[in-house]
Amino acid sequence: MFLPKLWRANHNWCLQVLSQLYWEIENRMKRILVLLVISFVILGCCQKAVEPTSNSLLVIVPYRHAGTWVFDDFSRGLLKEPFVAGIPELIDKLVADIPNADKGFRLTFSAQEFPGYDDKLVWKRKGMGGNWYCSEKFKAEGWLCPALFKYFRQAPKTIYVKAEVK
Repeated sequence: MFLPKLWRANHNWCLQVLSQLYWEIENRMKRILVLLVISFVILGCCQKAVEPTSNSLLVIVPYRHAGTWVFDDFSRGLLKEPFVAGIPELIDKLVADIPNADKGFRLTFSAQEFPGYDDKLVWKRKGMGGNWYCSEKFKAEGWLCPALFKYFRQAPKTIYVKAEVK
């Protein structure tokens, strides 16, 4: 008789301890979850939207990735942002004389004319959320995606570009 009473007493005690531990862990997990949610809300609310710049001259460093031209601009939240729809072909022509351009080259661009620019892109029309431009030098069209608005408040009527070794 003694053994079953001892076992029952220890068994009840173990259940109480386990129940208490579960309750404490559950409460800690809830507190951690609440803190994480609050942190994400605060950080998300405090994160400032990227505003177009007031700089006259802008610079990116395009490079080849996965068969097309892309660029990174961490300050504007862009990583491997691809050029598509005619722009890669324009870039190929623009960098034809730049050695190892596929590894990266400096592309300076502006809505205002600047000394030594290589080409002038003239706005043609809106389309598919972006804007179509025509190269004055190469007489070819290309589409610039909505990432353009990370640099300009509205699509410029002209964009002057210069490509050079980085």
